[in-house]
Amino acid sequence: MTSAYLSSASLSGFGNEFASEALPGALPVGQNSPQQCPYKLYAEQISGSAFTAPRGANLRSWLYRIRPSVRHFGRFERVDLPLWRSAPAREESDLPIGQFRWDPPPMPLGDLGFVEGVRSMTTAGDVDARRGMSAAFYFATRSMIDDYFYDADGELMILPQEGALRFVTEFGRLEAAPGEICVIPRGVKFRTELAGAAARGYVCENYGAPFTLPYRGPIGANGLAEARDFLAPAAAFEDEETPCRLTVKWGGKFFACGLDHSPLDVVAWRGNLAPYKYDLTRFSPVGAIRFDHPDPSIFCVLTSPSGEPGVGDIDFAIFPERWLVAEHSFRPPWYHVNVMSEFMGLVYGRYDAKPSGFAPGGASLHGAMLPHGPDAEAFARASEETLVPAKLGGTLAFMLETRLPQHLTHYAATLPTLQTDYADCWSGLPRRFDGAP
Repeated sequence: MTSAYLSSASLSGFGNEFASEALPGALPVGQNSPQQCPYKLYAEQISGSAFTAPRGANLRSWLYRIRPSVRHFGRFERVDLPLWRSAPAREESDLPIGQFRWDPPPMPLGDLGFVEGVRSMTTAGDVDARRGMSAAFYFATRSMIDDYFYDADGELMILPQEGALRFVTEFGRLEAAPGEICVIPRGVKFRTELAGAAARGYVCENYGAPFTLPYRGPIGANGLAEARDFLAPAAAFEDEETPCRLTVKWGGKFFACGLDHSPLDVVAWRGNLAPYKYDLTRFSPVGAIRFDHPDPSIFCVLTSPSGEPGVGDIDFAIFPERWLVAEHSFRPPWYHVNVMSEFMGLVYGRYDAKPSGFAPGGASLHGAMLPHGPDAEAFARASEETLVPAKLGGTLAFMLETRLPQHLTHYAATLPTLQTDYADCWSGLPRRFDGAP
């Protein structure tokens, strides 16, 4: 195909199935696994759901490849990536409960590919039970050359914060820059290439149901994220017979083997399971047009369903630039105590509820049923400012919200950029009461 991308992502809930071929006629016509595939390719299916899942939630793609995946496996050996942690990991931090915030960590020294550069901050749930997530920073100072990876434990959502990445996958190529996301399904092989000297950002490993679009409810048929804006890759393949390495994350552990060829040898594919990217500036915010600040669920881009109606295992929300027009209202997020636990990051700009101390590339964690909200500076400003229509511009924050408790990793608890005085941002909030003494 001439286009680098296919419009709309191949996800359950997006309503589309795709077909893409890097060579004309590589896709079989009329059936998925004929006795002889075009170009003598191998037919192979990758399933992202149980075979008997309902049609709307059944995820699978057929891959037509030069070698079947069983040829991608050599003699595996354990490898140590101690800073990429999996749940349950509840005993790694001795810190008491509280609200946590980190300044941006410095770029680590040394030679780091994307996989070696993952630094887990929180874990939630249980990787073997297929419930929960981990939230992490990633750092990369080199491209992955003759070096491939796949995650058998969950799908990966990558949010670049500085520097763009190219994801070279079995399905084709995707590029993601700050302000975009890339999602790699469970089990899909890939490598990353740097667009510049280095890159950093955030990554969510989702152990549970794949991300999909949330129900809009009374919002209706339009607004928030639109399926048309999610892009899947057009087929591209590598037919290279050079020594390389394949690393696999399985059961919270890492294993690597040597190969004599690239595993990215899919010449054509069809189905509704594929990597995808999304430009977050295409998100259409909705909000109050008269008074009050609505719930943050109006900012949900994608959700990982939990099986309980209306409750996501993970909700991915963003706080992008938007107009503020509410009358006689406190416009920033209100103070609240929440059953969900919230990991936040700032891609660029300034977050309106924390104008100081929350820097791009940093992070915060507000655990379940622990109070949080605007700092003293934001409260004072929002309480006294003249309310006129105003654009909150040049900002992009995000939140990974889960119904499961997020536990700090040892890395997060001992990171030098941990703000030990974070709670002081609320110390300037005075007693306010105009009633009787």
